[in-house]
Amino acid sequence: MKQPILGIHHVTAIASDPQHTLDFYTKILGLRLVKRTVNFDDPNSYHLYFGDETGSPGTILNFFPCLFTHRGSPGAGMVAATAFSVPDDSLGYWEDRLRRSGVSVERQRKRFEESVLAFSDTDGMKLEIVGQSKVQTHRPWPNAAVPPEHAIRGFHSITFMERRYEKTAQLLFMMGFQRISQNGNRFRFDMTEGSILAHVDVLCASDAPYGSMGAGSVHHVAFRVSDDAAQMAWRKRLVENNLDVTPVLDRQYFYSIYFREPGGVLLELATDSPGFAIDEPVESLGEALKLPPWLEPKRSRIEGVLPVIQLPDPAEDYQ
Repeated sequence: MKQPILGIHHVTAIASDPQHTLDFYTKILGLRLVKRTVNFDDPNSYHLYFGDETGSPGTILNFFPCLFTHRGSPGAGMVAATAFSVPDDSLGYWEDRLRRSGVSVERQRKRFEESVLAFSDTDGMKLEIVGQSKVQTHRPWPNAAVPPEHAIRGFHSITFMERRYEKTAQLLFMMGFQRISQNGNRFRFDMTEGSILAHVDVLCASDAPYGSMGAGSVHHVAFRVSDDAAQMAWRKRLVENNLDVTPVLDRQYFYSIYFREPGGVLLELATDSPGFAIDEPVESLGEALKLPPWLEPKRSRIEGVLPVIQLPDPAEDYQ
């Protein structure tokens, strides 16, 4: 395949309270709100994107928050954990910061020679912070609530929980991953080309109940492709491998195709462009509610339905 997958593009999850989600990811984790829009399929609810200063691919965690969403159940066919990368010597800072913020955090035994902090957000979504000697060069937001030297650098890995391993492994091989390590029933896959931090862990749990989607659940994981041509080449190859793939969908800030891996996790291939600065300058990302052209005529009605949220204060001191 001459058009390699370049790593993890973004992770999309479901949340309940938009204000709680906004506060947790900006005030505690120090991510920037890079886009405030709506769920294009349900404009009565927000779609909030968080990331580094510009919302670089590989840093974007985004949410569909809805106040009346029930809590999801973890299990097979789901993402078991989403892990962020920080410099190895910042792990002590993060353990202290999370505890002082009232977040229950556990420092786990080393996993593949890396130190891991495990915790959950306000909806119970399983998160991890992993200390690494080599981290990505994404630019932290200068106005973040976390000092730049300790800031989250992007995704470290995604963990799939699966009842079966072989067919998921075959798909990952086809996508350009290779199995690099095993720790008990956890298998680590890495890119043969592209980002060195695009880890996917497959956690085999043959007797695990199947999970259900809801608040605190990852809805899908998106991987990066460079452009439209690469996306179409991958769509052709996925179809040739008997996978049901959606047509290309315009997500305003990238173009997407979706398919399910054999274990049930919904995957996406998303283009790097056009990016989040297409409809507002980098300096003011996330400050205004942005709507796609086909929803702009309904702005007044949409704004009247969406819950009021208080944006983070960019002048907040480091904690």
